[in-house]
Amino acid sequence: MVTKVVVFGLSTEGYNIACKMALNGADVQIIDESTPSAISIKKDIAKTYPTVQAIKDDEPLLSMTPIDVAISKAQFLFFVPILRKTGQDSKIEITSKFKEAVSNLKKGSSLVYCLGTGFGGNSENMSLLEHVTGNKVGKNISYYYYPLSPNNELPDYVGANSIKSDEKLQSLLSNEEKLEFIGIPSSEYFHAINILKQFSVLTSILEICKFAKDKVSKSDLTTNELGEIFLDNMINGLFDLRSLSLSFEGANTLMYIINGSVKGIDSYIKRLIDEIRLVLKKNELKASRTKILLLWTLDQHQMKGDKIEILQTLITKLQDYIGDVESIESPFDFFENEKTTIVVACSKSDYEYVQKNNKDNELIVIKANPLCELSQ
Repeated sequence: MVTKVVVFGLSTEGYNIACKMALNGADVQIIDESTPSAISIKKDIAKTYPTVQAIKDDEPLLSMTPIDVAISKAQFLFFVPILRKTGQDSKIEITSKFKEAVSNLKKGSSLVYCLGTGFGGNSENMSLLEHVTGNKVGKNISYYYYPLSPNNELPDYVGANSIKSDEKLQSLLSNEEKLEFIGIPSSEYFHAINILKQFSVLTSILEICKFAKDKVSKSDLTTNELGEIFLDNMINGLFDLRSLSLSFEGANTLMYIINGSVKGIDSYIKRLIDEIRLVLKKNELKASRTKILLLWTLDQHQMKGDKIEILQTLITKLQDYIGDVESIESPFDFFENEKTTIVVACSKSDYEYVQKNNKDNELIVIKANPLCELSQ
């Protein structure tokens, strides 16, 4: 019998996992939150359209089902919404969407929660699930924790309210390597370790690179490891880090690590702005005669809105010093401007694009990496 799966959220992460399960033989539908219908994702669609943008651009004719009907028939519901709020507002947004997603779940079905949480976050979710559906988790409805990352790397474990492996879920999510089913608290701890490890390394790099102010030091430190960490990479997982911070109260070692990592990102944003201002000073450029282009090609369908928030923060803070600040994406047209143009490349692909196309060196280019490297 074919397994019926519904993915709540036409996010990049949601679409990727929907395609994976469709290719593994499941009957998959995905819910675009901006419409009242669930879209059917068949094998041919999964093979033909690699991204959400591709399917939106082409607008193929797809089988559609009312959302409440689709969810009521689902054996597995994957919660992968698009979030645009941050901080405390994001928790309100998640709760609202979660209630909407699970309200029609039936007895015997399973919920797979794909957002990163802090410690105890899944216990809160299970309580809310029981309250909304009237079903008891572990008795007549199942709950799984499977936190997805924006770089499309899938976890090799599933947090479960029962340690016993679910063969159907196993076949949906894996191809060759078997997933490990572990307790939900343990899965929260593993996810926290991965996130803290990532940001501890990043924060150390960012803080040490602050001291590399002279040309010799910057040149010596310009390695592939450091030079190719862009702002785009730095923000990956920031939502999960902030979620983890809600797990603790008062001062403890973990809070010092979490707060230090968040401050490390904030400090880097400030340093990047200072470096841009320093370029103006060294080149004797007037703010009124300078244009800043923040080149950052963002995936507008990504599940979490951290990158959009950081971009807006950069624009707002730069406009305190320079009036003409604009965000753009690759590819863009190189045009003559009466103002001196400074391009801040926020991802590796954006930097490579501007390097390839800035043939006459008309632009001043700053790499938004730990060293804030400058090329003219």
